[in-house]
Amino acid sequence: PLTTAINRRGHLEVGGCDLVDLAYKYGTPLFVVDEETIRAKCQQYVQAFRHLEEDAEIIYASKAFGALAVCQIIREEGLFVDVSTGGELYVALRSGFPPHQIYFHGNNKTEEEIEFGLREEVGTFVVDGLQELDLLDRLSGRGGRRTDILLRITPGIETSTHKYIQTGQIIDNKFGFPLYMGMA
Repeated sequence: PLTTAINRRGHLEVGGCDLVDLAYKYGTPLFVVDEETIRAKCQQYVQAFRHLEEDAEIIYASKAFGALAVCQIIREEGLFVDVSTGGELYVALRSGFPPHQIYFHGNNKTEEEIEFGLREEVGTFVVDGLQELDLLDRLSGRGGRRTDILLRITPGIETSTHKYIQTGQIIDNKFGFPLYMGMA
């Protein structure tokens, strides 16, 4: 973090907080984040992309760390948020994100989660397959609601990585509409 320092006692500090004192007070393991660093990184992204495209939407993936306070900082810095569960959606809304700044991702959204997103008027649903597209169509039609969607595409690219984290390959992919079948 930007505010990391060694204090007079020889202890590591982040944001002016002595980490040894925090460990005694709260126990370990302890997760400490630095607001100044988060804000600075957000500002770097915004400046870099808005320099190229004024209307660029910089979207934070809340699955990286979706704590309420972090989401509030992200929102205050002008980023949008990507959520992939009903719980993440709840936190994004509680942190003050306007629904139009929320992208609802995730390849296993339940009917209840989709209903929740529609009820809260989430800006965009990212759809992973025909079954989800049909469900979203049925549920949105029920209330006469409309929503924007993005289709996640499986490009059919083979990679040399661990088989459990591969995405984008041709066969057995749970993410997206496969290009090779003409579905996208």
